[in-house]
Amino acid sequence: MVTPVAMADGLRASLIRDGPGVVEAPAWAGTKVVIHVGKPVRMLCTHGDEREAGLAIHGDIDIIPEGMPSRWEMTEPDTALVLCLPAAYLQAMAADAGPDAAGVRIQSRFRARDRQLEHIGWALLAEADAGSPSGALYVESLAAALAARLLQGYAGARAGIARLAANQALAGRQLRRVLAFVEENLAQPLTLRQTAAVAGLSASHFKAQFRRAAGMPFHQYVIRRRVERAAELLRTGKTSISAAALEAGFCHASHLAAQMRRVLGVRPQELARGGE
Repeated sequence: MVTPVAMADGLRASLIRDGPGVVEAPAWAGTKVVIHVGKPVRMLCTHGDEREAGLAIHGDIDIIPEGMPSRWEMTEPDTALVLCLPAAYLQAMAADAGPDAAGVRIQSRFRARDRQLEHIGWALLAEADAGSPSGALYVESLAAALAARLLQGYAGARAGIARLAANQALAGRQLRRVLAFVEENLAQPLTLRQTAAVAGLSASHFKAQFRRAAGMPFHQYVIRRRVERAAELLRTGKTSISAAALEAGFCHASHLAAQMRRVLGVRPQELARGGE
C-alpha cells in the first residue's frame, strides 16, 4: 500500500507498505532515500550491481543514486518512508558549492544511519499529508536541506562541498530589499527562488545568508511576519479571522490559528474584537 504525495517540482514523499515478496523500482532521474520504518525485516537489497543481505531495522536508510534501478526481496511485510529528490535540486546545490563540486555524484549506500535525513523526511511527509499548508517556501527549504545533506554526507567527491554552509550574511542593502519584498508580498505565495532573486543570490546561498543575517530560517521569518500581520488586522476589530488569514497569506483560518498559537501563544479569537 502506498500513501503517495507529490510535491513541488517533482519532489515526492511517500509512506510505502509492501507485503512479503519482491519489490522492483526502475532507474529514476533523481536520488531516492528509502528509510526503513517499524519492526525489523530481513531482506536482500540490490542497487544496480551491488547487493546486500541482512536485517533492516527502524531508521536504516538506503540511498539510491540517479539512474540506478533497485530491488528488495522480503520474507515478511515492510514499511518505508521514500523520498524522491529530482536531479535539479542536487545540480543547483552542487553548482553553488563551486567548480570543485562540478559533476559530483551521490553514492549508493545500504543501511546508513542519519538522523538529519530522518528528520527532513518526516517533516516533508507531515507537510505533504497535511496538504502543504505552509506553502511552497517551506517545501523548497526542506528540499534544499535534503540536497545539502546528501551532498555533504554521500557525495563521491566532497571537495568544495563544505562551502555549501555559506559563512556570509546578507549585506545591509540586500537584506532591506528582501524584507521590503516580503512585506509587499505577504499575501502572495512566496518562494525561496523568487525571493533569492531579489537579493541576487541562488536559493541555497540566500537560505544560508538570510539565516545568519536574521537569526532564523527564511520560512520561519515569513510565518512570523504573517502571524504578526494577521494580529494587527484582528486588533483593529474590523477584520474577520478568515479575512485576516487570507490577507496575511494563510490558506485558511485554521492554519492561522495553529501558527498564531505557536508564535504568539494566543488564539485569533482572543485578538479579534467583533471578528468571528
